[in-house]
Amino acid sequence: MKQIKKVVIAVALILGISHFSNAQSKVAHIASQELVNSMPEYKNAMSELERLQKNYDAEIKTMMTELQAKAKRYDSEASTKTQEENTKRVAEVQNTERTISEYRNNALKDLQKKEVELLKPVVEKARAAVQKVARAKGYQYVIDSTTGTGLILADGYDLMSDVKKDLGI
Repeated sequence: MKQIKKVVIAVALILGISHFSNAQSKVAHIASQELVNSMPEYKNAMSELERLQKNYDAEIKTMMTELQAKAKRYDSEASTKTQEENTKRVAEVQNTERTISEYRNNALKDLQKKEVELLKPVVEKARAAVQKVARAKGYQYVIDSTTGTGLILADGYDLMSDVKKDLGI
C-alpha cells in the first residue's frame, strides 16, 4: 500500500512539474530596427530614396534660381514699366512661388509614399525571419528591444545573430 502511495505521489509530482514547466513561456528579444538597418534590402531602399530626394532637391533648386533671376529682372525693370504691368509681374512671381511650394509639398508626399512602398517588404521579411527563428528555437514571445520601445532590461535570449544568419547577413 505504501508503495502504491509513493508511486501515485511521484506521478502526481512529475505531472505537476511538467505542467508547470509547459505553462511557462519562453521569451526572447531582438532589436528590430537594428536588424532592418543591417539588411541589404534596407540599404538599397535608402539609396533609392536618397537618389529620388536629390532629384527633387535639384529640381526645386533650379526652379528657385529661375524665380530669383526673374524677380531680380522684374525689379530692375520696374521703373520702366507701367503700374498695371508691374502688378501683373508681382502676381506672376507670387504664382510661381506658390507653384514651387506645391511642388515641394508633392515631392515630400511622394517621398513618404515611396518610403512606405520600399520599406514595407523589408520589414515584412525581417518579421517573417524573426518569427521563423523564434518558432524553431521554441520561443512563444519575442520582445522588441530597440531603444525607445519600452523594454528597459533585456537579459533574455537575443535572437539577432540567429535571425541574421537565417537572412544571410
